[in-house]
Amino acid sequence: MDDPEGLELSGLIKSVHQRLRDSAKSSDPEVVWKQHVRDGELLKNYADAMHKLATRYWDRTMEVSCKRSNSRIEWVVESCRNYFHGATPLLYLFREKEDKVKKAIDANHHHEYQPYPVGQIKLLDVGSCYDPFVAFPDFDVTAIDIAPAQASVWYCDFLEVEVRRIAEPLKSVEQRVIEVFPGEHYDAIVFSLLLEYLPTPDQRIRCCRKAYDLLKPEGILLIITPDSRHQGANAKLMKNWRYTLALIGFSRIKIEKLEHVTCMVFRRSIFPEVGIRWCEIHREAYMQPVLNIPQDFNETTPASNNDGGKIDFVRTDEDDGEIRNAFAGLPFVDS
Repeated sequence: MDDPEGLELSGLIKSVHQRLRDSAKSSDPEVVWKQHVRDGELLKNYADAMHKLATRYWDRTMEVSCKRSNSRIEWVVESCRNYFHGATPLLYLFREKEDKVKKAIDANHHHEYQPYPVGQIKLLDVGSCYDPFVAFPDFDVTAIDIAPAQASVWYCDFLEVEVRRIAEPLKSVEQRVIEVFPGEHYDAIVFSLLLEYLPTPDQRIRCCRKAYDLLKPEGILLIITPDSRHQGANAKLMKNWRYTLALIGFSRIKIEKLEHVTCMVFRRSIFPEVGIRWCEIHREAYMQPVLNIPQDFNETTPASNNDGGKIDFVRTDEDDGEIRNAFAGLPFVDS
């Protein structure tokens, strides 16, 4: 897309992400993030840009081109419906699969399973911006962001918010702030273009661990990450994400490559050892418990020797250009 406004908006988003990563390399990442969250003017500009990009360009492009199958919003909605409400819900298929793995680990295993009751799907949209899922009546949506672009979005810094054993989120209604979340409360949590916003792998892992704590057992985490490269080009990176999330206690349901994004669904396992088992069987030499994105690596550094937690990427100059475009900020607007 060559639209000047679209390119300007995309450039603003990318510059914020780049500045955060650069600052986190030279300063304490936690201090960098807290300073960023306090920068009200920057966050407002970021939220406005994100809102315009999503509603004027991404969503409209999908409507005009009839590529609904490439809409990240539609993908999340259909994935949740298939998992919880399909003719044969994926929830129960993967429950049986996990049970078989658990029995392979422990021959004496026996578990009395209970039905998983779902009316409205209780969904937490983290980094929501403009609350796109509120349009679907079969979802009970809580939308949060550090820079809400709509009145229906609650302010919350997901990295810092507390989790307790309470029945409902603790909110300040006047300030539109969520102060505390209840553990094991949500059926689904969405990270749409969120993890690459966070400047360090450790912060991304903390985000996923918090999602694990907030999901009900057998609930799902849906992750959408920018990826404009060809099918399979980032296979190692995505497999290492699967490895890292399995160590937390997630089992992968599916991964799909759409235009400009890779989309993943992970299930909070009833038995965390099922994920550990997968890691033991499928771990390859490059795999480490880390959530990297390509620009975490020094672009001028040659391929790793598999030491120090880096993934072995053999890259050409063309690859580097694609990585910068695909992961420096957000997809859908060519720079």
